Amino acid sequence: MTEATQNRRAGTAGPGAATAHGGPYDQGGRRGSIDLHTHGLPDWLDPVVEAARTVRPTQLSRFLPPEDGRGRQSAVLILFGEGPRGPELLLMERAGTLRSHPGQPSFPGGALDPEDGDPGTTGPLRAALREAEEETGLDPAGVQLFGVLPPLYIPVSKFVVTPVLGWWRAPSPVGVVDPAETARVFTVPVADLTDPEHRVTVVHPSGFHGPAFTVESALVWGFTAGVIDRILHFAGWERPWDRSREVPLDWRA
Repeated sequence: MTEATQNRRAGTAGPGAATAHGGPYDQGGRRGSIDLHTHGLPDWLDPVVEAARTVRPTQLSRFLPPEDGRGRQSAVLILFGEGPRGPELLLMERAGTLRSHPGQPSFPGGALDPEDGDPGTTGPLRAALREAEEETGLDPAGVQLFGVLPPLYIPVSKFVVTPVLGWWRAPSPVGVVDPAETARVFTVPVADLTDPEHRVTVVHPSGFHGPAFTVESALVWGFTAGVIDRILHFAGWERPWDRSREVPLDWRA
């Protein structure tokens, strides 16, 4: 039995486990407490639990939060569910009129509000659920948070982003809540994300090269693709793919 399985059956999330009170939601969707635990997760999530427990920030990205504390604190929800084709991830496409990352597919998420609480403890958990509800309409009562990845940095927007991992234990209807912010909401089978035919390298005129995915009529690249790429790698789900297949971006991307 792996340590991840032992932790999951014991209902603990390892060193990152957290419980707090007084925030927007608990795991029953009520206002009050919020927690992070692995009890009752499907077995196929064990590698993700273990990756979240052991991965180091430098293994995820070379862009890490500034040591002087600069950057706007934010969080994204990386929500795993079960679809017709097995495990899947929830994504959304940002509205093309937004000033920050217009038209890009992304995880639900955004900046922490003061009522979310401490950015160093459970603030990102509350923010990830709150933003996901505001952007996709999902019911947070059906989401079980089970892990947190190290905070990362997006230099172009100066956001310090904490990726929060969730299991869509009781799926609810989702869709565009505010067209001014979101163009569409969709799920992507993990099988498509691991399929080498859906993997490319994007090249930006600035010199940026990074992993990307061509799925659900979308090009997923940038921060979102980088995090997905690392999760697939450290969970042991990655399949060999042709990194020489390049897709050029323009300056508007």
